[in-house]
Amino acid sequence: MKILITGGTTFVSRFTAEYFVKKGDDVTVINRGSREQVAGVTLINCDRTALGDRLRGAHFDLILDITAYTEEHVRTLIESGVSFDDFVFVSSSAVYPETNPQPFTEEQPYSKNSVWGVYENLYREAFVFDCAMQSRPFYLPKNGEMKLQFFNVLDFCRFVEVLLEKRPEQRIFNVGNRDTVSVREWVELCYAAAGKKPELISVDADIEQREYFCFYNYEYILDVSRQYELMPDTVPLEHGLRREFDWYRENPGSVYRLLPQAVYGLY
Repeated sequence: MKILITGGTTFVSRFTAEYFVKKGDDVTVINRGSREQVAGVTLINCDRTALGDRLRGAHFDLILDITAYTEEHVRTLIESGVSFDDFVFVSSSAVYPETNPQPFTEEQPYSKNSVWGVYENLYREAFVFDCAMQSRPFYLPKNGEMKLQFFNVLDFCRFVEVLLEKRPEQRIFNVGNRDTVSVREWVELCYAAAGKKPELISVDADIEQREYFCFYNYEYILDVSRQYELMPDTVPLEHGLRREFDWYRENPGSVYRLLPQAVYGLY
């Protein structure tokens, strides 16, 4: 396939570019050229809101829009003069306002989620890996029972391929693992990936959770039953974390180390 990917240098968009390049696809990426590019891609070096005529007359079998946060981002790309056969827009769970009933379903209205902002490569698994590699104790909010839901980026790429192959009538899909895990279980799995067992300390003091922990105090779950109807198998979380730890050891500079504000005080 001839594929256009927005981004292509960090997190999901970078892995996606690597995935399709390795499969032999012709991959073009749009980014500002400020970071190392994936080997084998063709770079369109510009801000996505200032495309000019760079895409006019170009045709792609697939556009993967992974970095859009605003209507302007999408409109600028669609109105650039590019043509395509398939367009996959990737958003986040933040499209569901926290006031919606859970689990969030694809039919629910979309609106601003006041808990989340806009982020790039967050210091989450890498934060726990660093604590594990330094044999630090780990501070958990309250009893560590807050639930998290994950999705492996490899499964994301596979699901894109499933959509192109099966072409379902459904146009919007929640994606993620069916099972949730508590933050306690997640931390234990991250430490296990590093070959360690954590000393867990519960933080019951009145401290804003994001000041010492890498997730906000916000528990949610997506209904992913429609995804599982099309792709019934996903990468187990513990397997994905082991792969991520191995990758992080080889690429420690690829994650922004934005520490929770009070973490050093706790340590």
